[in-house]
This record gives sequence, structure tokens and C-alpha cells, in this order.
Amino acid sequence: MRHAPLPALALLPLALLGACTVGPDYHGPPATAADAVQRGSFVRAADPALRPGPGVARWWEGLGDATLTALVDDALAHSPTIDAAQARIREAGARLRTQRADRLPSISPSATYLHARLPGTALGGGESGDAGGDAGSGGSDSSAIDFYNLGGTASWEPDLFGARRRGVEGARATVEERFADLADAQVSLSAQVAQAYVGLRDVQERMRLNAESSRLQQRQLDLTRQRYAAGAASQLQVERLQNQLESTDAQRIPLGAQVAEYLDQLAVLTGRTPGALDSTLASAAPLPLPPAEVPIGDPAALIAHRPDIRSAERALAASNAQIGVNKAKLFPSLSFLGIFGLGGTNIGDVVDPDKLTALVAPMLSWSFLDFGRTRAAIDQSEAQRDLAAAQYRQRVLEALQDAETSLSRFGNTRRQYAQLLRAERSAARAATLNGQRVAAGTSNVIDQLDVERQRLSAAIAVVQAKAQLTDSYIAVQKSLGLGWSGPPASDTTAGRGGLEKNALAG
Repeated sequence: MRHAPLPALALLPLALLGACTVGPDYHGPPATAADAVQRGSFVRAADPALRPGPGVARWWEGLGDATLTALVDDALAHSPTIDAAQARIREAGARLRTQRADRLPSISPSATYLHARLPGTALGGGESGDAGGDAGSGGSDSSAIDFYNLGGTASWEPDLFGARRRGVEGARATVEERFADLADAQVSLSAQVAQAYVGLRDVQERMRLNAESSRLQQRQLDLTRQRYAAGAASQLQVERLQNQLESTDAQRIPLGAQVAEYLDQLAVLTGRTPGALDSTLASAAPLPLPPAEVPIGDPAALIAHRPDIRSAERALAASNAQIGVNKAKLFPSLSFLGIFGLGGTNIGDVVDPDKLTALVAPMLSWSFLDFGRTRAAIDQSEAQRDLAAAQYRQRVLEALQDAETSLSRFGNTRRQYAQLLRAERSAARAATLNGQRVAAGTSNVIDQLDVERQRLSAAIAVVQAKAQLTDSYIAVQKSLGLGWSGPPASDTTAGRGGLEKNALAG
């Protein structure tokens, strides 16, 4: 590194070169999945319930369950996951403000003392250096000077080749990336809460039906024992019914464990300790069903709206800006150091109002001999830019795959649910018909109880299919990147809008 002090006025033209910015300008992400965008629709969206149109940000309200809506809102307001994402935004915003501040002069109070011996000069008012010159420099003329100053120092490095502008550009892209990460956390959190809630209601309903089936089997067993005592039934029939009853009761035990698991999961997702929601959610409630029509948009809307894709795109922009930061190191840098205040060659000058002094020391630096370090840094940043571009393309393709898979599963689950619903209705009709036969004396109560147990088995299958259908609806919403929304235009003092203003200000 070589340093050459130059007259300040001679370096002024260099300081005015601030419009020069090296490195590639960012022109947006690479074109990806152009065929899907041009097609304008999803391949697997064949179910009639799926229709074009913009998706709904607060999609969980479409399930018509006030308890679920309250839980999702509570989670979005109090989850540590959201708090962590907001903290990362503030961190990135502080880094952006630092980058912007680095472009401006730095001024600080200071007290300065300088002692210099300058060969080949004779400064008036300074200490004669003849004796020192004879002793230390072979008799050459030199002068020693003392300088005292009490005031301040200022430093400034003009951004000649745009290194700091690229730094600001990259830092701003990182802030926007962190906002996309926050939105992605909101998408994941809302889906997690909804899935846990649906799982809870599914298990609670199956526990209720299981208990009802157990009561029917107990009655059937009691009647068979009476018949066995009267010699009208065999011991084998009794043992078979006893085995069925024990198996049914055993199925209820893991269901109770799942209820506790879902309750604790919902408590943690909403920022509470395990067990905090037991009293609120312990009572069973109906499973929510998806709306009759589900707007899903199109592939272009998905690419533009999914926050994880937006995050990958902003990471690409930030890595592109870093190339310019490193390329600027190939060129000279200019810096100015200024000292101002009261002072002079005597210590008493620092309190003399007439001794106002100013000193400007410009310096030109150029690391032209760094043995390839800067070139290596440029190559590294270009490779990181190419990696970010590849990750962006991969994110888009995976998002489209996620959407197509969830849409296909939603359509198939709807058909399965409809078929099982028909089976349940058939079992209910069979129970009604057999009840008429019992009343007419052509069938017995034990047969009726067996038919009722089959009806309950069909009802349990319907509950499971209903839960799977709602889960598939949730998966569709998550795959489309729904569950977040931007701040209102007027929101500049609180919430996400205030956070964004503070992060990007400076």
C-alpha cells in the first residue's frame, strides 16, 4: 500500500468522480418457468372447487371457525418466531444505516499534539535544528515544529468508484430479504396453527365416536353373555365380542396422547407454555371444512407472491451488489483528514480565540500490488452471485412443484371424502332399516347393535377424511404463499409498516 499526500485542490477533481460506479447493475432475476407463466394455469388444478382469481391473504377465515381465527391472530402477534424475524429486520436496517453513514464525513472532538522534524526546511518560529542536524543527519538543514490544537477532527473518503453505493444497494436488498423472510414465517406459522387445530378437532371427534362405539359393544357383549347363560350363545361369541371391546378401548389411549400433543403445540405456537390452552380447547368442536370455492391464482402470481421466492430474489440482488464493492478495490481511493479548532505552535494557543486553525491532509491510496487478493475476492463474489441465481431458479421450481402437488392432493381428497360420505349415509340407512326389522320382530337387538357399530366405523372414516381434506386445503394456501399481507399505505408508525419505515430510513 502506497500513500501519497497531495494538495487538496489538486485532488478535488477526483472527489467529483462520485458518479462512477463499477460492477454490474442488477436487472432482475433470471427468467424461470417461462412455460408455466405463459400457460397461465396450474396443471393439477382440475377439481371444480379450484378457480382462477387472486388468493385470500387471511385464508383461515374461509374455514368459518372463530376459535381458529383467534388462534392464528394470536400466534402472529405473540410467536417468538415472528419476534425473531422482526429482530433480524432491525439488525439488517441498522446495517443499512451504517452503510449510508459511511458515505458521509465523520466529525469528532479531539485534542491534538504534533511534533515534527522536517529535513531540508527552515520554518520561522520553529526550533533550530542545526545541532540536531549535525548530530543526526550529517549537517543537513532541518527544523522541528510543535503543533497544539483543541477542537475536532474530520475524515471523509469520497466514493470515487461506487463501493459504498454498492454497499448501500446490497444492504437495502438484505433488508428487503429480511422482510420477505418475515412474511414467509407468517405463512408457515399460520399453516402450522391451522394444521394443529384441525388435528386436535379430528382426534377429539374420533375419541367421541370411539367412546360411543365402545358403549355399543359393551351392550352387545352384555346381551351375548345373557344369551350364553341361557344356552343360546357360545363361549366363542362372548370372547369375540370381548376382544372387539378391548381393541376399541385400546384405540382411545393413543388418541388422548395426541390431544395433549396438539394442545401443547398450539400453546407454544401462540407464545404460551404447554398446558395454557387446555381449558380453552379441551371441549370437542366440529371440524372446519374448506369453502365451496378456492381461488388459487396462477403460476405467475405464485412466483410474484410467495415470500420465499422474493427472499431468494433479494439475496440475488445483494450478492450482485457485492461484486461492485469488490471491483472498486481495483482502483485508487482518496481520503481527507481535517483538523480544526484553536491552536498553534505554543500550548497557550489552544485558549486564544485569535488562534483559529485548520489543517487538511489529503491522501491517495492504491492497493495495486496485492498479489491477486482483490481479483480473488471478485471471483468469489461472482461465484456467490451465480449460486444465488441458481438457488432462485431452484426455489421457483420447487414452489411450483409444491403447488401442483398440493392442488392434486386437494382434488383427490375431496373425491375420497365425498365417497366416504356416501358410505356413511348408506350405513346410516342400513341401521334405520335394521331398526325397523327389530321393531317388526324379524331381527334381534344384537344384530342392530352390530349394524350401529358399523355405522360408527363409517363415521370415523368420514371424520378422518374430513380432516385430510381440510389439511389439504391448508397445504394449498401455504404452497401459494398466502398468510401474509403488506402494511397499509398509511401505516408508518406501528406494526409492520413502522418496522419497514425504520429499517429502510436513513
